[in-house]
Amino acid sequence: MKASELNIKPTVVKLGGSVITHKDKPLTANLTAIKRLAKEIAEAKTPQLIIVHGGGSFGHPLAKKYAIKEGYRGEASQLLGFTETHQAMVTLNNMVLEALIQHNIPALTTAPSSIIVTKSGRITSMANEPFRSILKIGSVPLLYGDAVLDSDKGFTILSGDQLVTSIAIQFGAEKIIIGIDEDGLFTTDPKKPGPHNLIRKCTLQELMKLRKQVKSTNTNDVTGGMQGKVAALTPAIEAGIPTTIVNASKPQRLYKALRGQKVTGTFIQRE
Repeated sequence: MKASELNIKPTVVKLGGSVITHKDKPLTANLTAIKRLAKEIAEAKTPQLIIVHGGGSFGHPLAKKYAIKEGYRGEASQLLGFTETHQAMVTLNNMVLEALIQHNIPALTTAPSSIIVTKSGRITSMANEPFRSILKIGSVPLLYGDAVLDSDKGFTILSGDQLVTSIAIQFGAEKIIIGIDEDGLFTTDPKKPGPHNLIRKCTLQELMKLRKQVKSTNTNDVTGGMQGKVAALTPAIEAGIPTTIVNASKPQRLYKALRGQKVTGTFIQRE
């Protein structure tokens, strides 16, 4: 049965790893931010919601250390690193899940490594029935960027952004909201000196031109930073799913985006 036949048209939210962890401190969660975001999600009362979160200081350092994204090289240490990376994400996910439950959000975690297989880093197989069943009973699917099996590489890293796009397309999502630690997309790197212009609205055609300008500011981000984020979101925007990028590290930004209120950020649509 298709999602449309169940009248499912969810909002897909991504909680960036840069917001829910301290990215300069390995394996350190930002519990204050996690609890605040859970509260904002609860208060927004979004009827059909899917939440994905990034890895931040839990997933990226280990994935980089063991070169998980590049694939299996036949080294025993990499096999251990693959499981360590996944376990680190499970640990972070438990903190997010606990905060959601404390705010009466009936979230259920689905581990991407259990339902997804990639080929050269791109999703080729994903079991969607768990999402449909969870949404049908009124609960909230919770997923995260993960170390997953890959038919070409053996294993790799699946970014939360690619996961968001794939889920949004397959379910015909109403909208995507991406929470990062900046006010949105800028024409220049906002973490470097100089004038910076926030891109408040843009079309897909304009986004494609901007992809070459938007650069990553974090060398530990194995999923490509901001440039990788823009590239990963492009297929969803091509499919006509409006996407808003907001600064989830600032109070009420995520809440306003969920409620459809005016909010500082970058709004992207197909045309």
